[in-house]
Amino acid sequence: MNLQERDRAVNWHPYTQMKTANDAIPIVRGKGVHLYDHEGKQYIDAVSSWWVTLHGHAHPYIAQRVSEQLNTLEQVIFAGFTHEPAIQLSENLLKLLPENQQKVFYSDNGSTAVEVALKMCIQYCYNLGKEKTKILAFKNAYHGDTFGAMSVSGRSVWTKPFGEMLFEVIFIDTPTSENLENLKNQIKKYATDIACFIYEPLIQGAAGMLMYEAQDLDELMKFCREQEILMVQDEVFTGFGRTGKLFAANHLSEKPDIMCFSKGLTGGTLPMGITTCSNEIYNAFLSEDKYKTLFHGHSFTANPLSCTAALASMELLLNEETQHNIQRISEQHSQFSILLKQHSNVENVRQTGTIIAWEFKTHQGTSYFNEIGKILYDEFLSRGIIMRPLGNVMYLVPPYCITSEELEFTYKNILEVLDKFKIEEELMKA
Repeated sequence: MNLQERDRAVNWHPYTQMKTANDAIPIVRGKGVHLYDHEGKQYIDAVSSWWVTLHGHAHPYIAQRVSEQLNTLEQVIFAGFTHEPAIQLSENLLKLLPENQQKVFYSDNGSTAVEVALKMCIQYCYNLGKEKTKILAFKNAYHGDTFGAMSVSGRSVWTKPFGEMLFEVIFIDTPTSENLENLKNQIKKYATDIACFIYEPLIQGAAGMLMYEAQDLDELMKFCREQEILMVQDEVFTGFGRTGKLFAANHLSEKPDIMCFSKGLTGGTLPMGITTCSNEIYNAFLSEDKYKTLFHGHSFTANPLSCTAALASMELLLNEETQHNIQRISEQHSQFSILLKQHSNVENVRQTGTIIAWEFKTHQGTSYFNEIGKILYDEFLSRGIIMRPLGNVMYLVPPYCITSEELEFTYKNILEVLDKFKIEEELMKA
């Protein structure tokens, strides 16, 4: 059997209807912005392999650092023990975050980073003797696939089979200058019962790269602070340069109580999640009473290899070349958005930093299940570009190592595909 047949025999892929899906493409190696399949075909990874790969594939510096760590210490229980990579990573990360972030809790991925944050908030209230158990979140939110993360995500076909098992959440619209007062009134009704407000800052990624303004979020955060509602800022997607700044937090004046990280944390090299919090949160768990302990942990909490990969990735992120590349990509996206806005097959073009998104006009409307998504995905694969449209929502989230020429090649193909489907649609009408 070949690799595809062997895969089909044993593997169940994520977000994939295995009955109707094409065989998975076997990838045998990666280098920089490119991935190479079993037949030698080269692809531009224009979505950073689900938004995780910051510096390109098989980055030699990260590989070297992880290899050295592998020969020193690969794993140790993090309950009762510690190690240099975890200490150094926490020190380095906290220096970059809002100054109220003082403690780091390690987990495995974005969903678990969110689970930790939610448990911190609920138990914070419990430890202080406050009866606050409701959660506030945005409509269309996506915070992960574990049960707590699903509960605070927008209700959809993804969560429908588990609907009665998800806990109660108060969902509100993302803020605009027009709806802010209405949102404040909604929140005020339940403020005494709300333990925390969890939100994706500036961009709701999985919802279709929906974007909103920093000043409106600032105003909402300020109001939540006045209502003594804890704030959980989910930077799993937006962290580590994606918004054009190191974190979405750098666009804001208000500070969250808790922050969540994953995806780009290790440069896409190894799994890891991080939840940071203020000393106020941390101190609510300090007690002679052992029942006030945060009872949460994972077998691979603060894995030394993942910590080392994250340290190496952070070094690369902070260097001058990478920061220049982030600004260059943001500027190229901005210029490309002008062309997209002029195309008759395109609507709702939006951009924040290295993230650009737009909608392909179809008679089916905007939806994750819009049939055009699969057609576009296959078309771009045939052109050597990996894009994973969210239905008819198309987007680019490239690694920072992508060159201007590679971006222009990608833009050129996008415009050609838009023209191609415009012509086909006109022929069908005729």
